[in-house]
Amino acid sequence: MGKLTSDLVKELSEPGRYSDGDGLLLQISPSGGKSWLMRIQINGRRRDIGLGQLRHVSLRHARLEAAAIKKLAASGVDPLEERKKVEIVIPTFEAAAKLAHAELVKGWKNGKHTKQWLKTLELYAFPKLGKLKVDQIDGPLIRDVLAEIWLDIPETARRVRQRIGTVLDWAYSSGFRPTEAPTRSLSKGLPRQPRKTGHFAALPYADVPAFLVNLRRRDLCASRLALEAVILTATRSGEVRGAKWSELDDDLTVWTVPAERMKAGVTHVVPLSRQAAEVFRAAKVLRQRDCDLVFPGALSGAELSDMALLQMVRGLECPATVHGFRSSFRDWVAEETEVPREIACQSASKRDPRSACKRDPTAAWRSVDVEREFRS
Repeated sequence: MGKLTSDLVKELSEPGRYSDGDGLLLQISPSGGKSWLMRIQINGRRRDIGLGQLRHVSLRHARLEAAAIKKLAASGVDPLEERKKVEIVIPTFEAAAKLAHAELVKGWKNGKHTKQWLKTLELYAFPKLGKLKVDQIDGPLIRDVLAEIWLDIPETARRVRQRIGTVLDWAYSSGFRPTEAPTRSLSKGLPRQPRKTGHFAALPYADVPAFLVNLRRRDLCASRLALEAVILTATRSGEVRGAKWSELDDDLTVWTVPAERMKAGVTHVVPLSRQAAEVFRAAKVLRQRDCDLVFPGALSGAELSDMALLQMVRGLECPATVHGFRSSFRDWVAEETEVPREIACQSASKRDPRSACKRDPTAAWRSVDVEREFRS
């Protein structure tokens, strides 16, 4: 057992050298810098070998390195000469992530998890951390990555944190880092995430198909159809509830929401998928004479209230809110597509529907068979 402890190493501040035993020394410079030295005898000569600074090399790691050096010296090998021959190549975070993934995937059974694991790192971690050596990555760097998505897509942000930690722990166990991943206390330096209740409640996107199946078992009415439209178009409740037939083209393939009805004040072009178009066709069957609203209240003929859609959700014993389905969409973008987050969060406002389809990530959401996609 060494003489030093982790707490003592932190507390010591007086310049000098402090022995841990068996030749391992903690050196404190006049400026306060702390580093490790290993003192050994090689061919009758005393040699001091530097093991690195304390902020990069923990006490445990220094002891392991010292033991390895002592073993080499005992066998007649000069550790300094051996170090010159073998230079450890520290991988970048991106390279380490791919190496760790290749090893860990052997024990995974969930194919979707296997695919998503690396994709989330490619989207959110690689841009800032990818080119850095794994031994250069510290808590503040990881916090900067997470801060950009911590509140917008909290579930994905937590997965990114966990996966960054897995990569760095793999690097530590492989000898590429002096310390384990500094991810466990990161949440203390980030804003508190909203709870999954009340206004922020959202269904995991994998549960949306089952919800749609149950929703379509309800009686055909404007509230049901409006809620379907919200889900399938990834638009806001108010945009759907205020939708007018004059905003749709004759073929029900494009819905153009005028700027004055958009929160961002920019015209929103919505390409309608086959499923979404079927919802609007069903609404056309229920259309009231001389009423331009697509989803009017059955009795009043006026625009539906936001509570009408929420009551439909509650009637299916679902804990989510109507607005929460937009969060489900954003999580789907993050986990299942390669669309950058900043583009996914922008509102589409193009005049040419074909351009909208090419550039608007919601067009991809609308263009797939949502139920089949989620079940795969």
